[in-house]
Amino acid sequence: MKIRFWGVRGSIPSPGPQTQRYGGNTTCIEVRGDDGTLIILDAGTGIFPLAQQLLRQLPVQANVFMTHTHWDHIQGLPFFTPLYIPGNSVRIHGGHDIVSGRGIDQVMEVQLQYSYFPVREAEMNARIEYRTVAAGDSVSVGDVVVTPLLLNHPVVNFGYRVDCNGKSAFFTGDHEPWPNIYDPNDEEHAGYQQMIDQLQGQLDHALAGLDLMIADSSYTASEYPTKIGWGHGTLESSIDWARRLGVKTLVCTHHEPTRSDDDLDKAFAQACATTGHQPDQPGEPRVMLAREGLELVL
Repeated sequence: MKIRFWGVRGSIPSPGPQTQRYGGNTTCIEVRGDDGTLIILDAGTGIFPLAQQLLRQLPVQANVFMTHTHWDHIQGLPFFTPLYIPGNSVRIHGGHDIVSGRGIDQVMEVQLQYSYFPVREAEMNARIEYRTVAAGDSVSVGDVVVTPLLLNHPVVNFGYRVDCNGKSAFFTGDHEPWPNIYDPNDEEHAGYQQMIDQLQGQLDHALAGLDLMIADSSYTASEYPTKIGWGHGTLESSIDWARRLGVKTLVCTHHEPTRSDDDLDKAFAQACATTGHQPDQPGEPRVMLAREGLELVL
């Protein structure tokens, strides 16, 4: 199984000289099964350079799995060039929207209104299908099995576990470790903490044996107190989580868009120091920052 990162920033694209090393595109990850099956995790602006690469390999058969429908994870979809070419097949997977009562098909319907985009879906010549996924219900595509898992974000967000011939990877999408909303002195604190521990335990159980974790690590621990409830994790929480699970490799992603590459390096170094991460110690995960163009082979 091969993984390549095409977009690693969160919230809004941040191109420019200060983000050249890690990249300024928003979330998009390419996964290839051993048989060449193409899985795309999220369709942020990073899906556009991926599309240009795929034009050399026509026809394209792609399965896009959307973690959730916030702009930075869907805004590249209308620019996914294979959608316009006859003979290509694109299947878009995503969750049920509890607010609208609609499936993932509404993303394209809304984005391609003339108020926002000059091309209608009817003018796209590829075969486009939509599939609604549910937590825990695995989807088999070629030699790859993709399992959606419900994580914590202000909207429905699925993390995706991807398994292929004994190797496994997991992408959180956007995820904030469940915070206890009650003060420690509040009588509701203990009961709420029990619920959090149960949710985390179920998720940890579903992620047993991971080779690779790709985790939302937008903030630092010192920044987090002012960001509680925004739906994002920290570098420190991701390292602690990977360590607890025994993950072999952790890739921290969804970089804060206001952080330059140099600032990102500093924040990462501080997080490693704070958590006492020692990569040479037995059992410690290899930890790195996601960057555009990074390729990993499992």
